[in-house]
Amino acid sequence: MSILGATVIDRASKLGSEGRDSGQALPHTAAIRRVQVIFNPTAGGAKRQKYHAVLDRLLQAGVEVDERPTGRRGDAEAFAAELERGACDRLVVAGGDGTINEAINGLGQNRAGGATTPLALLPLGTANVLALEIGLSTSSAKVARAILEGPVHPVTLGEANGRRFTLMAGVGFDAHVVAQVSKGMKRRLGKGAYIYQTMRQIGRFDFPSYNVRIDGVEETVASAVVANARYYGGRFVMAPEAQLQSGTLEVCLFDTPGRAAALKYAAALALGLLPRLSDFRIVTGRQIRIQGPVEDPVQGDGDIVAALPAEVRVLPDALNLVFPSSRR
Repeated sequence: MSILGATVIDRASKLGSEGRDSGQALPHTAAIRRVQVIFNPTAGGAKRQKYHAVLDRLLQAGVEVDERPTGRRGDAEAFAAELERGACDRLVVAGGDGTINEAINGLGQNRAGGATTPLALLPLGTANVLALEIGLSTSSAKVARAILEGPVHPVTLGEANGRRFTLMAGVGFDAHVVAQVSKGMKRRLGKGAYIYQTMRQIGRFDFPSYNVRIDGVEETVASAVVANARYYGGRFVMAPEAQLQSGTLEVCLFDTPGRAAALKYAAALALGLLPRLSDFRIVTGRQIRIQGPVEDPVQGDGDIVAALPAEVRVLPDALNLVFPSSRR
């Protein structure tokens, strides 16, 4: 256990007098004895309170907690890649979808047992789309119960130029928006950072065309998002039929270029009407090649992960993911 883990134990011993989390302790779960938690120590305010509340509950349940604080981009990936076989029963990622993305790429590199280590979520990000996708509550008690008792299911991942993603990979307008959102801006504005950059890019983006080849069939479009999950950017449904356990990817094709079309697509997504548009199509596929302006950005799970040209493929049963416990 790390020094930080010892600090958590000391925190738990003071829990009754400090009254941070007055809920009853969870019962000890024999199957889960050790967890490793990757977290960002700079998180503050309500996020830090939630983080402490969840860890307090794990400690009350008799679980040994090893905290691995990140200091810079790439640390979460490195920690997951270094995970030794049997080092923990579950790897907990305390952060947002970008931190989860790093962790799954680390597990993908791990040949000593990381691929079999179940990954559990402690959502502390801006949108927490993967948590929404699996129905994970924001309640600290329910998050802790999921970590301890939630069932483990193998889920599909996507891969773009060797980088894995859980939710989506996109090119075109949305990727250029993501490319302009810095961590500082996201920290200051939250989801507003994406709205701000969307409006900026509306006036700047030149809307080139992209060639998308899906299982051998070619399409020319204004933008494309390869979806592994239903939700996009929050509770906005982009690919209604996408499922984490399907073994396929849903390729969302935006046919019409231009500023007016981009605004129309954004409004339709926000209103839940995007799949009804006649110039928006979804094609199921397993192997996708995307070409366009060379070195154009490819966003994955809300961060830039690659550049064009891109080879995207499906990776069935590539991640053991902890789902919410069925117990209430």
